[in-house]
Amino acid sequence: MPELPDILAYIHALEPRVIGQPIQQIRVKGPFLLRTVDPPIQEFEGRSVRELRRIGKRIAIGVEGDLWLVFHLMIAGRLHWKPAGVRLATRQSLAAVDFPEGSLLLTEAGAKRRASLHLFRGGAALGSIDPGGIDVFASDVDSFRKALTVENRTLKRALTDPRILSGIGNAYSDEILHAAQLSPIALTHKLNPDEWERLFRATRETLKLWTERFIGEAERSFPEKVTAFREGMAVHGRYGKPCPRCGTEIQRIRYADNETNYCPQCQTGGRLLADRSLSRLLRSDWPRTLDELEMLKRR
Repeated sequence: MPELPDILAYIHALEPRVIGQPIQQIRVKGPFLLRTVDPPIQEFEGRSVRELRRIGKRIAIGVEGDLWLVFHLMIAGRLHWKPAGVRLATRQSLAAVDFPEGSLLLTEAGAKRRASLHLFRGGAALGSIDPGGIDVFASDVDSFRKALTVENRTLKRALTDPRILSGIGNAYSDEILHAAQLSPIALTHKLNPDEWERLFRATRETLKLWTERFIGEAERSFPEKVTAFREGMAVHGRYGKPCPRCGTEIQRIRYADNETNYCPQCQTGGRLLADRSLSRLLRSDWPRTLDELEMLKRR
């Protein structure tokens, strides 16, 4: 699932292509993508793009008249910049937003249709899609700790809960926890001040590192190879491979749709996380599906 660094790279690549440009047409193939009926799609056509925003893991495109298109790519959705009027010819092609100089194409791999497009009128309606998580770059360690300790959660769950932190998912939570040298199942109410400092610093530094890398790539070409598994990651997607810090074999926790990668030497004091007590903890703390987690909203 594209997370904060990927979403910011998409926005960086789109801004010079669409800001100030009129939407000529929005084409949607199939009934499952579009989740709203008001305002109608036709109301966006002929209006120029004024602003792009990140809302959690969503991309919001604001046009004249305070109208908004909001894409949520979920797990397998991806954006592409194609020649104007590109055909929705493949099974994976779900929608296109046509501009004078090109078309923004949405595709989704696989049989499940999780990606969505919402259309909103006005800032208040747009705010209804925001899960409410804080922006780690606009917070300090105290507000960060306060957000993560509203409930006693595992660190993995707290980092990926969209109501707590904005834009972090499975991949970068693994990387953050490895950088902080903390266990994914450590409980937020059990961390000491030094561990909070490490976690806060690791969260900001990890997201900053990958965001800057992807934006640099987006300045050269539109992001076409957005994936959760990146060359240079320390643990995510590296099960069975050596930890870049200590050389220990990377391990994983698998629960329902979730997989967490970690280094037992760096993060769990040499302990392999696999026993009945862990299973009970995961059942009570981790959602069974990524869809379930991603749809959470602050009450």
